[in-house]
Amino acid sequence: MTIVTLGIDLGKNLSSVAGMDGDGTVVLRRRVRRASLSRLAAELEPCIVAMEACCGAHYVGRLFAAHGHEIRLMSPEYVRPYVRAQKNDDNDAEGIAEAATRPTMRFVELKSQDQLDLQTLHRARSRLVGVRKTLINQMRAILLERGHVFRQGRKVLEREIDGLLEAPPADLSPRMLALVADMRREWQGLDERIDALNAEFGDIARREAPVQRLTSIPGIGVLGATALVAAIGNGEAFRRARDLPAWLGLVPRQMSTGGKARLLGITKRGNVYLRMLLIHGARAALPGLSKQDTPLGGWLRALLARAHRNVVVVALAGKLARIAWASLRHGRVFDPMAGAAVR
Repeated sequence: MTIVTLGIDLGKNLSSVAGMDGDGTVVLRRRVRRASLSRLAAELEPCIVAMEACCGAHYVGRLFAAHGHEIRLMSPEYVRPYVRAQKNDDNDAEGIAEAATRPTMRFVELKSQDQLDLQTLHRARSRLVGVRKTLINQMRAILLERGHVFRQGRKVLEREIDGLLEAPPADLSPRMLALVADMRREWQGLDERIDALNAEFGDIARREAPVQRLTSIPGIGVLGATALVAAIGNGEAFRRARDLPAWLGLVPRQMSTGGKARLLGITKRGNVYLRMLLIHGARAALPGLSKQDTPLGGWLRALLARAHRNVVVVALAGKLARIAWASLRHGRVFDPMAGAAVR
């Protein structure tokens, strides 16, 4: 029994594996516990090990790679068409193995432990920012019901809430004042935790050369640079620069048929967090870049003359993603006069 491709459908406790020979015939079907995966990796001859890029896949991938296996991670949406018959773990494992043999399949780069650590820090920060936003909205709603309306902006609300707590109005009950004070303390605690993570990202940016090169690109700050390095490493997973904005969902969605091309809004596929950082960075950098006498500035002015500002922002985000790929892939810094990343 010679296994050429091994498909693994990962589970929390039990994982289904399906092994195929060179002819594509399933020669192995088994369910193994997660603790037994290391033993299975050692028993098998080096082969292609395929998995969906889900939680735990990078750990298992590094486990098999240590024994000489070739790891192929795929997006679950690309695997789904290859699952035949009924939906179960065994058929999923077989579909994963078959999908990994297709020459046109797109694979996900296996992340290192450092990349996963950096990505986890970003996810923790994103969660804290979401909790803070929910807390602020609840505070606004509580006080709005009692006739207290505040201007937009987090910093403005912070000052006005502190003033309200220092000089409590007569129409707020002591219980509501105590609740608002408790929520304000929670808000301050969230600010401190978010600031600590921001400081940690700043330390990483000063240490890591790839992050330093990315921060030389307008519109890509410390958060965007560290998130890009965590997500794509050195960019080897993408063959060309335009593949990165396509992966991030920054390209138009097609509804073409009968030889008639029809382009709609952006696809919004891929990493939502990275796309958000790039678009916000592009929006902040657009006013300054469009005034510069550089190739990028001329391109932006011409685009602003014929397209809506929001369209230009997304187009600039896609351009920044392409420049970021060149910086990571070729070890270059951004040159404004070249309009790209140069050595």
